[in-house]
Amino acid sequence: MEVWPIDENSKKSPEGWKGWPEGKQFALVLTHDVDTVKGHERCLELVNLEEEMGFRSSFNFVAKRYDVDPLLRDTLINRGFEVGVHGVCHDGKYFRDKKKFRQRAVQLNHYLREWKSVGFRSPSMHHNLEWIHDLNLEYDASTFDTDPFEPQSDGVGTVFPFLVRDKTNPSKAYVELPYTLPQDFTLFIILKEKSIDIWLKKLNWIATHGGMALLNAHPDYMSFSGKKQLEEYPADFYRGFLEYVRERYSGKFWHVLPKEMARFWRGGMKGNDRLA
Repeated sequence: MEVWPIDENSKKSPEGWKGWPEGKQFALVLTHDVDTVKGHERCLELVNLEEEMGFRSSFNFVAKRYDVDPLLRDTLINRGFEVGVHGVCHDGKYFRDKKKFRQRAVQLNHYLREWKSVGFRSPSMHHNLEWIHDLNLEYDASTFDTDPFEPQSDGVGTVFPFLVRDKTNPSKAYVELPYTLPQDFTLFIILKEKSIDIWLKKLNWIATHGGMALLNAHPDYMSFSGKKQLEEYPADFYRGFLEYVRERYSGKFWHVLPKEMARFWRGGMKGNDRLA
């Protein structure tokens, strides 16, 4: 059975689901992981592109892989964007050992607090939904509905958010926001796609079933200059995706930041909880 880019089993809406605010057909959440110095340097170009087209997004920074400019963080927040934590380092070792994770959790909580962030995404999408309860956050975004190309390829099987309750203390919970559109790195760097057709195919499918279209795109791999380097793709691919959303689904999508989605889900949804 084909499970990528679409897993038909993930379209089922949660029990008791009454739909998105304002009667919108589907939800749209835009996120960016900033993996390198190059990505950090391109953040404002990406912000300008999104602002020009009427969109907002979150930018997730790696605290100690490069110098995260406090002015940039403030600028993003002041312009209506969001800042999240994408790890302390980017080494893929977060969930190998519970003791080491707890040591890193102290550092992660420090940056969540210092940056006034409420969301986390693990480097390389490694995840352990139980251990993430050690972080002081409102949402995690380290999973996906389906993605066999990821190192830890176990998808969560839904294009909707869900609440993850602590099995030892069910009153403690965070919202999980899986990405539901293929990552740009997968499409344009690994698979060397020359168009955004797969993005649009998956978007249309999510819209048809009323789910959450959550995209993770990296400024590190976007070429804004027109001179594409190794492991880059034209930023116009991303612009084209946003243009399609804006024109094809004008007035039909609920566009919010990840933290706004998490607060909506925590405040109003029952029946889509998981224990971990």
